[in-house]
Amino acid sequence: MSIASPWWLVLGGLVSAALIAGATVTFRRRRTALAAAGVVVGTSNRRLALGLWLNIAGVAVLAIAVARPAASVPVTRAAGTVIIAMDVSNSMSATDVAPTRLDAAKKAATAFVEAQPSSVDIGVVAFQTGALTTDQPSADHTQAAAAIQRLQIAGGTSLAAAVLTSLSAITGKTVSIGKDGTVPTLGYWGSATIVVFSDGGDQGNPDATTVAATAAQAAGVHIETVGVGTTDGATVEVDGYRIQSALDVDTLTTIAKTTGGSYHPASDTAELDGIASTINLRLTTHHEDVPLAGAFTAFAIALLAAGAILTVLRTGRIV
Repeated sequence: MSIASPWWLVLGGLVSAALIAGATVTFRRRRTALAAAGVVVGTSNRRLALGLWLNIAGVAVLAIAVARPAASVPVTRAAGTVIIAMDVSNSMSATDVAPTRLDAAKKAATAFVEAQPSSVDIGVVAFQTGALTTDQPSADHTQAAAAIQRLQIAGGTSLAAAVLTSLSAITGKTVSIGKDGTVPTLGYWGSATIVVFSDGGDQGNPDATTVAATAAQAAGVHIETVGVGTTDGATVEVDGYRIQSALDVDTLTTIAKTTGGSYHPASDTAELDGIASTINLRLTTHHEDVPLAGAFTAFAIALLAAGAILTVLRTGRIV
């Protein structure tokens, strides 16, 4: 138990000690005087003494209440980590989804972030040929949403980089494919989910993407993919060239299924909302201070009331 204002406790203790000392001296003198007069101490006198002791106890307990005590109580809550991996490659400037694929992805990702409970830590990764963690996982969902809105178009697409950088944000250490073509063991991170918003156009090494997805699966991390765009596609201009780009559902579906996740079309709000239910939240324990002043105040009032009643019954007055 902690005390917010210990000086009140000290002061209350001194006042209570003074009252006890005064009451003890008074009752001894009274008893001595009655004994000298041959009077036997009766029930009414005992009732008076009890009433006074209850009042003193009430003052002592009230001093504890004023000192604002609090008890540290362990509280369990569900918690998890979600990494929003946003495709910012040139193909995301296509307008087959109005106003652009990236703008549609931002809208869908922001809505997803806002739907998450406060117990879920959210981070943001932007990826194109490479990838960069733009917002570390935290409970500040407003910060994550702001990071999503700041994203700009740049470069090609590497889904492998998206997954590896997301795993780095989850584990807190750099995750990469080694010379042997594999990813080192990452441990188990079953409470984490990667949500990839992309059109699926992968200009990176397909084998690297498979290795990255397999590493996520081995670490217990689910990858949920959200397809942004249409299968008919649209043309985008890159370095003076016009390139046809279409939504690659198969690639996004394969990545998701490798880890036990699912593919979701960004246009389907119900599907997008359903991603939240796939997050495997873990139970964590933290301590919260529970104020006890109210309970001590109520107990003090009860003691003072009982003392007053006994005093009134004996003397006809409260003090």
